[in-house]
Order: sequence, then structure tokens, then C-alpha cells
Amino acid sequence: MRWLDRLERRLRPYAIGNVTLGLILGQVVLYVLTISQPQALVNVVLIPDLVMQGEVWRLVSFLFVPPISNPIFAFIFWSLFYFMGTALEHQWGTLRYNVFLLIGTVATIAAAFITPHMAASNGYLQGSVFLAFAYLYPEFEVLLMFLLPIKVKWLALLAWITYFYTMIFSDSWSPRLMATAAVVNFFIFFGRDIFQRMRHGHRRMAAHAKRIVDAKKPRHVCTVCGVTNLSDPKMKFRYCSMCEGQCGYCMEHIHDHEHVVQKPVA
Repeated sequence: MRWLDRLERRLRPYAIGNVTLGLILGQVVLYVLTISQPQALVNVVLIPDLVMQGEVWRLVSFLFVPPISNPIFAFIFWSLFYFMGTALEHQWGTLRYNVFLLIGTVATIAAAFITPHMAASNGYLQGSVFLAFAYLYPEFEVLLMFLLPIKVKWLALLAWITYFYTMIFSDSWSPRLMATAAVVNFFIFFGRDIFQRMRHGHRRMAAHAKRIVDAKKPRHVCTVCGVTNLSDPKMKFRYCSMCEGQCGYCMEHIHDHEHVVQKPVA
């Protein structure tokens, strides 16, 4: 993407490295804090109505809301989030990864203000990191429940189904908007590549369909009786050199036919 190339040349010195680790450390701190002070979460979640009343720190602090209350699953989530986020940063470079997260964050905040009285979730935003990783490394295997190896592309398919189900069938507009906003960054980064793959796939399917149609067409047709190599595979065909054009004949008519002569133009 050219605009990212230009942006990277200008802003590379200002890129924030290891941003995934920073987000995780913030979530860990808040997670530990909520053990003794559960009400602490109330003061950091993104609620646009409260932001409009002056609590602007919520525009950033909601990124540090822990994803899961269970400590074991929280640890698993943070481990995967760190691994996948770091892999994206190494693949794209620090600035591009910063831009990916920034676009997702801005889109999430913008969607939250459509339903300003509802608390916005950062879960879908973090999920977009997983979707990006799965798109770049579809064959990577993870151990589901530490036992079952499964390729990340199948987990991503399940995640996409969940996202689309939320967008269409959720009872509330807030999760619909959060799920929609969280994939904006994904399509900005991968939309062109997906379109090109779809176009290439369409051409490949069209070429395959043409090969199937051509395979069903007879290679040889008798000009007199119409028998073909498909209707009679054992039949042999010859072409008459005295006929105009490519006129083929079966063995019964190769010596017994009227020669095809092009009529003179009046």
C-alpha cells in the first residue's frame, strides 16, 4: 500500500515498539487491581456519555480492560496475543503494526459513540490481531486445550462466523457495531489482496470450466453422418484434402462423399 509506504518513511522514528507487550502489561496491572477493587473497571471502560462529561481517559484506558476473569484463560489469551501481535510487528514493521491497531481503535471509538450510553468492548479489536495473523500464517498450528493440534485458519473461520453472526443477529446494536468496527483495519490492510485473490480465483474457475466444456466437445465429426469420436470411440476419422476447409469423415464416408467446394462469390 503506497500510502503506508509514504507514512512509514515519514513517521518511522515515532513508531512505538513492543506495543503488544505494553497492552498486556496494562491489562495485567488492571487485572490484579480488580482482584481487590472490582469497581476499578467501572472507571476505565469506554462509555461515550461519560467521555462527553470530561472523562476523556476512557478513550485510551478501555484498551487495558482484561479480556477474561479466569486467571488460567487470561494467561492463555495474553500468551497468544503476545505471540501473534509480535509476529505481525516483525512481519510488517513497527509502524505498520501501530497503524493497524490505531485504525482498529479509532473505528471502535467511533462505533461506540453511535450508542453512547453503552460500554464498548476491546475484545473484537484484539480479535482483529488474531484474524490478521491467521490470514498471514493460515497453516500455523495451535494446541487446542493443550492437546488437540488445529490449524489457525480453522479457528479464524470460526471467529469470522462469530463476527458475522454478531453483526446480523445480535440483540443489541453495541456488539454489532463493535464487531463491524474491529474488522475495518483488517479489510484496509488485506482488502486489496483479497479482491485480487478473488479475481484470480474467478479467472481460474472460468479457465477450468472452459477446459471441461472443451473436453466434452468432439475432436472429430463426420461431415456426412455426424458421428463423432465421442459417440463412437472406436471409429477412425480422415480428412479430405479435396474438400474446402477441415472436413472430416468417418471410414464409411471418407471414400464415398461429395466434395465440399466453396461457392464463388457473386
